[in-house]
Amino acid sequence: MTGRLAILAGNGVLPVEIAAAYPDAVKVIFNGVPHQLRGNLRTHAFEKLGGLFEDLRSLGVTRVVMAGSMTRPPLDATAFDPLMISLAPRLLSAMHGGDDALLGLIIEIIEEQGFEVLGAHELVPGLTAKEGLLAGRAPTPELMADADRGADILNALAPVDVGQGCVVAGGLCLGVETIQGTDFMLCMVANTPDSLRRGAPGVFIKAAKRGQDLRVDMPAIGPATVAQVQKAGLAGIVVEAGHVLILEREKTLQEIENAGLFLMGRVL
Repeated sequence: MTGRLAILAGNGVLPVEIAAAYPDAVKVIFNGVPHQLRGNLRTHAFEKLGGLFEDLRSLGVTRVVMAGSMTRPPLDATAFDPLMISLAPRLLSAMHGGDDALLGLIIEIIEEQGFEVLGAHELVPGLTAKEGLLAGRAPTPELMADADRGADILNALAPVDVGQGCVVAGGLCLGVETIQGTDFMLCMVANTPDSLRRGAPGVFIKAAKRGQDLRVDMPAIGPATVAQVQKAGLAGIVVEAGHVLILEREKTLQEIENAGLFLMGRVL
């Protein structure tokens, strides 16, 4: 399908990067959701998805990308438009599940309205990590063993829809990313006593959940992640090749070098 693109934006730099690559795209923000977009913006409410879809059609939009971080918003049922009223039972059921269930339903709803849903990686070449050493010195066999252990942990957690990242040091899991996010987990790791770390520096492992729809909520790292990994006293980052976005790529890779860390893409 070809046609005009709409960016349904949350917070962070990813919507900005997509908007720079597609200057004709319709930029949509939502009430109560932080964002970093500038210029001509269309503001909508989650309670009135019918109005959003009508607006997109009037602007010639046929393709949609969801980009940026967005927490589950509180919804005012008294403000629902007719479409949202019809969707309420399905949304309520999905909200009792994990993020994958809710995001999967949102994709389904957008497609039912006649739009094609694309992933950021399909629109902007070079966003995802490639396989191999991307920055820094090659990790030791001990660090790669920790990365393997981390991959095993994430694969085991995937069926229950928990997290896209973990930290392993000396074979021990020091943290698993949950609803609080990567920064919270890395902060907890930074505060872990040395006695529990076996003297091993450790690795942060980031990967998509098995079976995850990569068009939405694709895991990502950026300069802020590098700073947190350094603060946590880790040796580096291992990401799943082709399944993790590197935001602000040049800056991120330079920050890895500056911090004395490593970044590696692997098939996990």
